[in-house]
Amino acid sequence: RRARGVAMASPFGSEVATIAEVSLQSGEVVVHDVWVAIDPGSIVNPAIIEAQVNSAVALGLSSALLEEVVYVDGMPQARNYDGYPILTPDRMPRVHVRIVESGAPMGGIGEPGLPGVPPAIANAVSVLAGRRVRSLPLSKHDFKGVDG
Repeated sequence: RRARGVAMASPFGSEVATIAEVSLQSGEVVVHDVWVAIDPGSIVNPAIIEAQVNSAVALGLSSALLEEVVYVDGMPQARNYDGYPILTPDRMPRVHVRIVESGAPMGGIGEPGLPGVPPAIANAVSVLAGRRVRSLPLSKHDFKGVDG
């Protein structure tokens, strides 16, 4: 069983809509597809926009699913990159980017693809789990017994 979650954001003068298709497998969140429609106003190079959105989606997925800085007595527990979990390539879903050129003043493109990703995933997970998820990363939540 899969669900889709939707989120919208208006960062840095760009308008962005994000949809994430998600399932729960063995108690773990699996993201299958992410669709992003972005209107950055006037555009110069669509290939750069698509690459930036793909990268932003990867960062948003990683923060939503795995990333967490834990401090013990004021010191970060992960003292090196090998102790800090990030999204691995095998967990990267298909990303579908659609660029809408409205002709509005040029907006940002580096970050705008990111803010909608975590809430879109969380909205889909909430449908599957039957309860609203209010904290990240999602790897810290127990979704066993609600696999679909």
